[in-house]
Amino acid sequence: MRSNLSGGGSGIGLMITQALAVNGAKVYIVGRTGEKLDTVAKEYNGDDIDGEIIPLQGDVSKKEDIARLYNEISTREKCLCILVNNAGVSGSTFQQEAQSPEEAKKNLFDSDDATFEEWEKIYRTNVSQIYFTTTAFLPLLAHSTEEHEDYSGTVINIASVSGLLKDSQHHPAYNASKSAAIHLSRMLANLVAQNRFKIRVNSISPGVFPSEMTTGGSGQDQKSYIPKEKYDKVPARRPGKEEDIARAVIHLVVNQYINGHNELVDGGYSLIEGY
Repeated sequence: MRSNLSGGGSGIGLMITQALAVNGAKVYIVGRTGEKLDTVAKEYNGDDIDGEIIPLQGDVSKKEDIARLYNEISTREKCLCILVNNAGVSGSTFQQEAQSPEEAKKNLFDSDDATFEEWEKIYRTNVSQIYFTTTAFLPLLAHSTEEHEDYSGTVINIASVSGLLKDSQHHPAYNASKSAAIHLSRMLANLVAQNRFKIRVNSISPGVFPSEMTTGGSGQDQKSYIPKEKYDKVPARRPGKEEDIARAVIHLVVNQYINGHNELVDGGYSLIEGY
């Protein structure tokens, strides 16, 4: 199988890259930083995986880069079986607790970080790129049925449990964007279903997983390690593991009867924080 994965160079994206490659997929990983992608290919390609990891530098927040990536993969492959949209940014955080409306305005409106440009940047990466990347790759995804009998090309969009919570968690633009990503996934699933394309679109909403977004960085192996205070509220009493996200992804890839679904993989975090 052939798959294309944006944001595959670290964190949850790297976990998904490994899961697909170990199970025999040829995985094209896409990101803005070529050095990170090359590190992943060098570190995780080997005799212990049945598939292959191939780095392709590109910025999926730019339409011209998405078009170039589509053309490049089209020259190499007859089809694309799996598209994973994982690229994401978190943006600025804000003090949301306030003793008065005036203090709330100062924190949430007057702050130098509170700008329309900030919201647009976050939505461009977390929402808009899902739409443009998915619609660009529809022909290659549809061809997967021709190459693999009884298989439908599948899109998996990585959202977040934050998109389901009523609390903004100090980053309102990020949480709003992830909520939009979940709904956009269902809209795209409806679009391809109405047109009777044999393509499925689902999303995954992870909870607390080690990633550059939650820890601020990664090691030489491009993996992150999360401190206890980050997952203290999680009923599972631990952060998400590689196998947790891997099982969710493989489940959505192989179960051909799941479409328009959002898979919540959060260790019970949403039970504590609430929708």
